[in-house]
Amino acid sequence: MKKVLSIILVLALVLSATLIFAGCENTKTESETNVETDVKGGDDKGGEENNGEENTEAADDFKIGFIFLHDENSTYDKNFMDAATAAKEALGLSDDQVIFKANIPETAECYEAAADLVDAGCDIVFADSFGHEDFMIQAAEEFPDVVFAHATGTKAHTEDLPNFYNAFASIYEGRFLVGVAAGLKLNEMIENGVITADQAKIGYVGAYPYAEVKSGYTSFFLGARYVCPSATMEVKFTNSWFDIAAEKETANALIADGCVLMSQHADSEGAPKACEEAGVPDVSYNLDTREWGPNTALISSKINWQPYFEHLVNCVKEGKEIEQDYCYGLAEGSVEILGLNDDVAAAGTAEKLEEVKAQFIAGTLHVFDTDTFTVGGEKLEEYMADVDSDEAFTPDTQVISDGYFHESEFRSAPYFDIDIDGITIK
Repeated sequence: MKKVLSIILVLALVLSATLIFAGCENTKTESETNVETDVKGGDDKGGEENNGEENTEAADDFKIGFIFLHDENSTYDKNFMDAATAAKEALGLSDDQVIFKANIPETAECYEAAADLVDAGCDIVFADSFGHEDFMIQAAEEFPDVVFAHATGTKAHTEDLPNFYNAFASIYEGRFLVGVAAGLKLNEMIENGVITADQAKIGYVGAYPYAEVKSGYTSFFLGARYVCPSATMEVKFTNSWFDIAAEKETANALIADGCVLMSQHADSEGAPKACEEAGVPDVSYNLDTREWGPNTALISSKINWQPYFEHLVNCVKEGKEIEQDYCYGLAEGSVEILGLNDDVAAAGTAEKLEEVKAQFIAGTLHVFDTDTFTVGGEKLEEYMADVDSDEAFTPDTQVISDGYFHESEFRSAPYFDIDIDGITIK
């Protein structure tokens, strides 16, 4: 069926009009829903030029498919699912027009899922995990008139396929902000005599030692140091994106090592639950975790994917250009802070976060300001990053200028992979 469909689609390109990409404004909304959509079949799509008139049949036939690494039990994947559902509601799409495929591993099964979504009639296929990328590229090459978009990927700007796109957000700004909240909490603990200044040690549960994770925990640490200069941090990796037991065990090990506050870049409730049991303040990612840690959940940051999903759908439906690498942030609503727990946070936290957020939006504050950290005791004056992501991880782009590391400006996915002083990795 998929090979036959490929032939049909190629013929359709000759016989009918194709989408012409030519610029699209970003749109966003704050509506939310928890409705999930089952996978449904669909006929192969064709199209006719409407000469500027609305094509109701084409609009009704429009479909978007989503490929998720895990299901709603993963905070990472649930964040995407919630955004997709919210975008569906905001755009007025029906349940039949939005198709979810969950628990799709980073294997050839991703390609199969993408091809199945094309068979189901999808105009757009989106995948949410780093390891899905090569299989999404394979599908994009096979189905040239379907748009394929991928989160956290690195290859869109080098593959330069006309129907394959990467997207991310400047979440490092969000992590810096919640780091500020963490630093203020450490200051409160010091002032109250709970700890001394040299005991202001943060624990961090990381999934893998990838640039995305390193960028995240470094920006969080720099946010804490922004208000609490004595803060240090210890990082341990689980080598899994989603493992409840491993994340909880790792959090407990960090607490046993003397960490008095916790954060994580991992996808389950394991670490928040460990923190609640131990009475350790916790900063989470992707979801408000107060239900798991009412007495310890401090705050969370997340990427809000709804603006991108709406942008993507509108561009495709209107025949307008899609950015090869999309990376928006706080100003566009693509990075959000949520779940500030007034019962746990230090006094004045909300006000301080608004102050820092305003500086980011104004461009007067940069997360990776090279005056704020050292590497091996030295200021980092220049750095060649691996932006083009070849298999040898060859440094190819100078990313420090104007006094700061320009994260996610040369491609959307993070490439900050530096081990800075003050952070210990075990």
